[in-house]
Amino acid sequence: MFNKLKQFKDLRGQAKQMQSMLAQESAEGEASWGKIKVKINGNQEILSVTIDPELINQENREKLESAIKDATNDAIKKIQRIMAEKMRQSGIDLSGIS
Repeated sequence: MFNKLKQFKDLRGQAKQMQSMLAQESAEGEASWGKIKVKINGNQEILSVTIDPELINQENREKLESAIKDATNDAIKKIQRIMAEKMRQSGIDLSGIS
């Protein structure tokens, strides 16, 4: 039982270390030919949204909303790939804990 508690504590420590490491990573997603950009960190928090001024008017509102969604999804996919690679490189093995 104490062995399982130690494993859990070790795993929790590794997870905190990974979270700190991932917070340092970032990825930028783009949409509408680079006119909409969303930057996200490894904890999947939006860091910034950049919109080309020519896109901001009432007529383009729906296109703008769609482009922001697309850029955000693009950034999330990119940071998930970075996170998976960092996890692989760190050697964190989640299979031993059940």
